[in-house]
Amino acid sequence: MALLSFLLSPLLFGTALRLGRAFRGILPAALAKQIPERRGDESWPTAKRPRRMVVLRGCVQASLAPSINAATARVLDSLGIQLVEVAKARCCGAVSHHLNAQEEALDFARDNIDEWWPHVKAGVEAIVITASGCGTMVADYGHLLRNDPDYAERAARISSLAKDVSEVVAAESVALANAFAGRKQRGESLAFHSPCSLQHGLKVKGVVESILRDAGFTLCAVPDGHLCCGSAGTYSILQPELSGQLLRNKVAALESGSPEVIATANIGCLMHIQSGTTRPVRHWIEILDARLGQ
Repeated sequence: MALLSFLLSPLLFGTALRLGRAFRGILPAALAKQIPERRGDESWPTAKRPRRMVVLRGCVQASLAPSINAATARVLDSLGIQLVEVAKARCCGAVSHHLNAQEEALDFARDNIDEWWPHVKAGVEAIVITASGCGTMVADYGHLLRNDPDYAERAARISSLAKDVSEVVAAESVALANAFAGRKQRGESLAFHSPCSLQHGLKVKGVVESILRDAGFTLCAVPDGHLCCGSAGTYSILQPELSGQLLRNKVAALESGSPEVIATANIGCLMHIQSGTTRPVRHWIEILDARLGQ
């Protein structure tokens, strides 16, 4: 569990990541390859909006790709929504849950509920999740804590407010269309990998693809799009051979239409797929944010 605690601590993991980046030049090539570069614009909008939502900060994503939540904040700001990141809200508990550390997972859930609750009482419209693997966990808080007399009611409320970012953006389709009005430049060709947690866990299917098409991107066909990329939470660590086989199959499918960029909706899938391709792999909200900024 020592490794698990390390991975789920943004402070410890972030410190190690910064050190790895600083000393990448003197590390063995195989190890240096595993250390990702910083990604994209991490700036947040400063405007106050009458509509407010809270976003899950997360653990690994907060260190590896803080640009994802920043891009989400900018996209929602363009739609008239202020996004708030609660610093003390931490890991959703999914990794602990996958490893059968049930009580630890529930403790993560309780801590997040405590941190978000003042914002819920203040009237935030949603708890926005930008990593679909976390989304399946937060959506299940109400069920997991249904027998906890101190948290059952609040957990159910949190689960009812939890929304994948694609659901939030899709609900603002009119405002998004207005934001793109008059633009003639088309976006690059994309292959979208829909994570298992998004299409099977949350049952959100075709939503991201519709948003990207409406934004002017060309989506390449992806054979067997229902299959896993091999990341699957802790699966890539515990079953590396099978995970590697799934990864190779997924990369071949994603690259079959010769896309310029591969898009996905979960940090685990993103990092896993990036390890198997030379094409850029990005969260779809980062791609949409860049398009809005053109």
